[in-house]
Amino acid sequence: MLINAEHLLQYQRCKRRPVLDIHGDRSLRDQPSELLLKLQQDKNAHRLNVLARFPYQKPSYPRGKWQAGQAATIELMQLGVDYIYQGVLLANYSQLVDTESEALNPTLLSIPDLLVKQPGVSRFGEWMYTAVNIELGKRPKQEYQVVTAFHNHVLATVQGVKPSTAWLMLRSKETKYPIDLSRWTPQMQEILQEFIQALESQTQPEIFIARQKCNLCQWHSQCHAIAQSQQHLSLLPGVTPIRYTQLQGLNLTTLDSLANTSPSILENLTGFDAKVATKLVIQAQSVLEKRPLTLPFSFPHPHVDLNAPVELYFDIEAQPDINLDYLLGVLVVNKQTNTQEFYSLLAETPAQEELIWQQFLELVWQYPDAPIYHFCVYELDTVKRLAKLYRTPHKLVQPVLNRFVDIYEYLTETVTLPIESYALKAIARWLGFEWRNPEASGAKCIYWYDLWLETGDRTLLEIISRYNEDDCHATHLVKDWLFNFLEEQYHLKPA
Repeated sequence: MLINAEHLLQYQRCKRRPVLDIHGDRSLRDQPSELLLKLQQDKNAHRLNVLARFPYQKPSYPRGKWQAGQAATIELMQLGVDYIYQGVLLANYSQLVDTESEALNPTLLSIPDLLVKQPGVSRFGEWMYTAVNIELGKRPKQEYQVVTAFHNHVLATVQGVKPSTAWLMLRSKETKYPIDLSRWTPQMQEILQEFIQALESQTQPEIFIARQKCNLCQWHSQCHAIAQSQQHLSLLPGVTPIRYTQLQGLNLTTLDSLANTSPSILENLTGFDAKVATKLVIQAQSVLEKRPLTLPFSFPHPHVDLNAPVELYFDIEAQPDINLDYLLGVLVVNKQTNTQEFYSLLAETPAQEELIWQQFLELVWQYPDAPIYHFCVYELDTVKRLAKLYRTPHKLVQPVLNRFVDIYEYLTETVTLPIESYALKAIARWLGFEWRNPEASGAKCIYWYDLWLETGDRTLLEIISRYNEDDCHATHLVKDWLFNFLEEQYHLKPA
């Protein structure tokens, strides 16, 4: 059995994924998404950008022949090469830990981004090496530091001496981050041992659907189908890993058991309070009964005229890698004339961001009394960012901000829905809305806009604009449904 650093990295994110990578039927995996491919491309580009600073050498060996790769790497280390790119290091697990079990003895494969020559004494002479890991992240996350410790631990068996220092190379101003190996090596060993035991087990680790992490995983469809068949609580909005652990401790692991629990039993647990406990119990009831339910909190009236003759629906597409908001989409709904018109304010180049910002202000000021509906806080934060960036007078911005109504915030404070997620797509599709391009998403728009900048293919802009327009229509549908539902439940219209 071969275990590499990627397995250890992924095990810290999901205990199930690397077990499936080793033991699972790989034909069942999803095709990699455009966003995953883009992340891989971005990481490769970042790695090459960092490596451009170092006159490195790379071991030559047949693809997948790891013993030959280690021999070629050791030859470079014996020569005292200053920088070695993607050297191959191998060690048996039993070389690294004190164990009497012959079963738990896989081969550990380390391919660090860089081996850097350091002062010291090793089996190669009066020098030694340390392993450096290059990551796309901006922060030295635990998972990165554990992986760096893994590389250096395997390296120690190859060169006969433990490195005293190690580094992470990140995508931030301080790109060189020192790693305390005395702290992270013991933690790495514990995680590695737990992972090996999971591989030796006859049962796969329990499923837990964590949307942000799982959506990029190629095992997502398989795991999600199993979770749905089990009605697993991780599919319930609001059930985080910490909260799930607390629920397990009370043997509340089914929808029925949670739906019939008193919130008072949960409210003092870690990760809960009275409000969270109440919402989670009602959320379980909503899914179990397959209908929307109101929450028993104060009824927060939006500060907006619901009888306004004109309503605006606002949605943004952004390219976060370059801090660019390139599409400000506004749907103008005129109730008096019974018309709708969509404005796609699109920056074809990053330099046009200021232009579309000014166009946005001109458009919304044509309707000075119209409420501006949006979904989630991003639109509000972006307007503040653009106003500050382009030094827009306060008198032009604050009245606009005062008209913003966050439908997501209002909905999640007043109702629960029988759905797995409170993302706009999940809510609107539950209401019967469909996007014209069912495969489109905000993540894919990031990929498509990058492709537009590379190719100049205008059909990509048309696809993005159409998706943004559908987002605005979806927000309109959700807003109308919500206020109508609350009117029925409370026999009044919020004012």
